Amino acid sequence: MELQSKKRVGILRGGTGENYNSSLQHGGEIILHILENLDHKYKTADILVDSDSIWHYNGRPVQPADLVHKVDVVWNTAQPSFSIILDNLSIANVGADSFHSVLENSKEMLREHMKKINIDMPRLIVSPKNAREVFEKFGSPWVVKTNNEIKLVKTFNELAEMINGKDEVIVEEFIVGKVASVHSLAGFRGADIYIFPVFQVFGQISVDEKERLSKLARDLHKHIGIKHYLKTNFVINKRGKVYLSDINSVPDLSSNSHYFLQVCESVGAKMHHVIEHILEQV
Repeated sequence: MELQSKKRVGILRGGTGENYNSSLQHGGEIILHILENLDHKYKTADILVDSDSIWHYNGRPVQPADLVHKVDVVWNTAQPSFSIILDNLSIANVGADSFHSVLENSKEMLREHMKKINIDMPRLIVSPKNAREVFEKFGSPWVVKTNNEIKLVKTFNELAEMINGKDEVIVEEFIVGKVASVHSLAGFRGADIYIFPVFQVFGQISVDEKERLSKLARDLHKHIGIKHYLKTNFVINKRGKVYLSDINSVPDLSSNSHYFLQVCESVGAKMHHVIEHILEQV
């Protein structure tokens, strides 16, 4: 394929805030995946917004408006506000908007929306005053998240030690059970929402449970209005109750991503078919 006929895809990464490093990683993985698998169809460009909010195109400073003549579509792995800039410039783009980004990063907000479609999530407390406040709401084990640490805690004393003296702490109920993931993709293979086979992460998932998880994933995808790809992670406790643990709208393309690879291959597809589909839907 001639170079001129390739679709120009800019991968936008970086920005400001706590997701800077993860954006660099995810954006880099998309660039590498396209170069290795779809180089015949797409010409990639690295669009980096540094910590000083300066935009760069393949290493050189650039004004966002100049991208109109340099790219056909942008995959935004940085902050959602950049998608607004791209929209205002009429540049086609892929990436979570502000609403979906909040749902991915705030379990409190995600929980509120899941109540509307009767999907349960593990209980949590944000910034508890002390360990007793947590213990009175739900028992161990607990997942404790601080600014620089995520730890599974099993005893009251450990919990107190993690909480005391810290301002920003989230304590979440740890659900013991079978773990599974469901990948869904809008418009794939002619389906409104294509549901890939349920992937068993831990434990044996029955046929009935797989059907339940597939339906929940479809309902969730529709309810929150994801435009392209969604990964939904579930836990089933020993009584058969299903809990949603989290969601993710960026495919895992890392070199050790065996789960997503296996899911794609189970239906005769490759990971790059998903990436190609997303880019062609914009």
